[in-house]
Amino acid sequence: MKIAMVGTGYVGLVTGTCFADSGNVVTCVDINAAKIAALEAGKIPIYEPGLEELVVRNHEAGRLLFTTDLASAVKDAELVYLGVGTPQGDDGAADLSALWAVVDGLAPHLQPDAAVVVKSTVPVGTNAAIFSRLLEHTGRECHVASNPEFLKEGAAIDDFMKPDRVVVGVRDPKIGEKLRRLYAPFLRTEKPFLVMSPESAELTKYVANAMLATKISFINTMANLTEKLGGDINDVRRGIGHDSRIGFAFLFPGVGYGGSCFPKDVRALEAMFSRAGIDPVMLQAVDVINEGQKRTLLEKMNHFYDGDLTGKTFAIWGLAFKPRTDDIREAPALALIDELLKAGAKLRVHDPEATENVKAIYGDKLTYCDLPLETLDGADALAINTEWAEFRQPDMTEVKRRLKAPVVFDGRNLYDCATMRELGFTYYSIGRQTVRP
Repeated sequence: MKIAMVGTGYVGLVTGTCFADSGNVVTCVDINAAKIAALEAGKIPIYEPGLEELVVRNHEAGRLLFTTDLASAVKDAELVYLGVGTPQGDDGAADLSALWAVVDGLAPHLQPDAAVVVKSTVPVGTNAAIFSRLLEHTGRECHVASNPEFLKEGAAIDDFMKPDRVVVGVRDPKIGEKLRRLYAPFLRTEKPFLVMSPESAELTKYVANAMLATKISFINTMANLTEKLGGDINDVRRGIGHDSRIGFAFLFPGVGYGGSCFPKDVRALEAMFSRAGIDPVMLQAVDVINEGQKRTLLEKMNHFYDGDLTGKTFAIWGLAFKPRTDDIREAPALALIDELLKAGAKLRVHDPEATENVKAIYGDKLTYCDLPLETLDGADALAINTEWAEFRQPDMTEVKRRLKAPVVFDGRNLYDCATMRELGFTYYSIGRQTVRP
């Protein structure tokens, strides 16, 4: 099929590239000329394992094209995918201004039998609003479908190529069948292709993310209680996770969630509840708990240093909101950095991929280190925010030697408490008892 993918952000670029890799001809459109030029030169604006290779290969094969010209991309397309950003607005709801600008721009060039497919995360009713807007612009009823994405940053290629399920919202069964053919190469292991109304499809995306965010805030709440009562949250987690009704997914305590999806989608769903006249009390609690959890390491540091962090130097491991990405949006590490700087501390930081993004915000306020162990030189303590694989089994003897004092604040529970005690560390973690030598 000939596909236009409007928007070359995370979702648009991954989706367009994977469609091209299965044999379709995909033209990716973006108003950012510099980004398009970079993509044509094989330079990827985001870090996602495996994406660069796929982009280069499909671009060289002529199946993946890049342009700033919306009209040329849309005029021959059977499917016009919308993958533009829908950031959080001032009221917590999704800001659809970029989406409406694209709809208005593509309307004059849309072929009569083409379908507009919404990949962006949008509030319920957006599909219907696009239908009405295109009718106003074109004078005809245009096909509009919803196809929410469920990609995990750091594993997006595998998620797209081997999805748990594909969800589409359509009003015309013929469009549903066309989308089924498009996704057929990715569903060979009999994973479900779920066809529903556009409203249900729009809501499915928000409900999925809200459910996962709720599990994270739940386990963090239980971790804080377990720590106060003298237990070990890892024991509790195993005790409940083996219950088949509960499972282990997203039940890892830490310093909270971040990224481009969970925070804004929980708040957007809150706004939808409020507009529907329903009190979003549970979602508000999920959000409040998560924001509070980002202060957990700071509270432990204040406790250890009797509330005086002035002049202390801390090593920070992990800046991205999760491993295998350079995304720092709403990352817990940034919340900690802000508070430590405010308290007069000095920071030496390392992340395998997100350093440049952090440097663009903080400039010379931080010391940036190329290697994890380098951050420890002259530091009073180590704080861990992101569970990158390379942080899991460092040379702890070397860690101890480089630090001024053997003190670790672990926001991801990477290390065994008994081992840390044997090595002579003071070790703070989440939902477990503090280790003292």
